[in-house]
Amino acid sequence: MSTKLIRRVSLAAVVLLSAACASVQSKGAPPPSLYARLGGYEALAAVTDDILARELKDSVIAPFFKGLEPADMQRIRQHLLDQLCAATGGPCFYPGKPMKAVHAEMEITTDIWNTFTRHIAETLDAFKVPDRERNELAAIVNSMKADIVTKP
Repeated sequence: MSTKLIRRVSLAAVVLLSAACASVQSKGAPPPSLYARLGGYEALAAVTDDILARELKDSVIAPFFKGLEPADMQRIRQHLLDQLCAATGGPCFYPGKPMKAVHAEMEITTDIWNTFTRHIAETLDAFKVPDRERNELAAIVNSMKADIVTKP
């Protein structure tokens, strides 16, 4: 191959690459996931810990945790964290059972649900989570209500 031909092919490749890069840049990068906007895994872990601490102090919610061993609580914590991470677009996988199966015999009422979600809201207040992210997270949590609340 002649030097002149190599230069033309190289120039053509540079032009095509530049055009491709310009096209990608003009479309913009995809918006960051809710997971990223919430601060990633460590932030979700802190939120999970705060929610569980509130739940364990609440006379309405605490009985659901009565008699559990520390290993059980750690498993519940990890499942909640994995679920939040996966649901917000993070790299996690929730290995637990479906919400309907987990809560089937717990007789969760709307009042209990409201107490639980109030603690989530209080945690988000404490962490100063912006409205957009709060609303997206609330939509995710509320999408599970029908599977968790078994009594009116």
